[in-house]
Amino acid sequence: MQSAEAKLGRSSLMAALWRYIAAVRDMEQTVLLPSLLREVAVDDDDDDCVDEGQEGSGGKDMYESYLMLKALRNTAESSFASHDEPKGLGPHHQALSHTLEPLLQSDPEVLFRFHLQGIFAVMNSLASKSQSVTSKYLEIVGVAN
Repeated sequence: MQSAEAKLGRSSLMAALWRYIAAVRDMEQTVLLPSLLREVAVDDDDDDCVDEGQEGSGGKDMYESYLMLKALRNTAESSFASHDEPKGLGPHHQALSHTLEPLLQSDPEVLFRFHLQGIFAVMNSLASKSQSVTSKYLEIVGVAN
């Protein structure tokens, strides 16, 4: 039986989503004591999803990353789409909406491709971040990868 990723194609959005979900599940199964991740700094090169308005990792530690990755996975799995403003965006979201107004008035196909590329990039980044948290935890507990 083929894996879901093999059936979908490596560069499809669904494959990226499955890689992320699998990475978070692996992280959850590996990280038995998430509290060990408290006050462990997030490596700058591992933090691809940093807001541009924040320096470095924005003061987050690996524990906060662990919780965020689990919460986002739950949202992705349940297909829950809130129509409220996403948590933590505030003025950044308003500024981004203002700069994207010309794009929003463009061709729906162009808009779809733009968002698809963005979501694909975010899903790959989140999968990588989940793998980073898992690796760091294994390093903390002294288990070789």
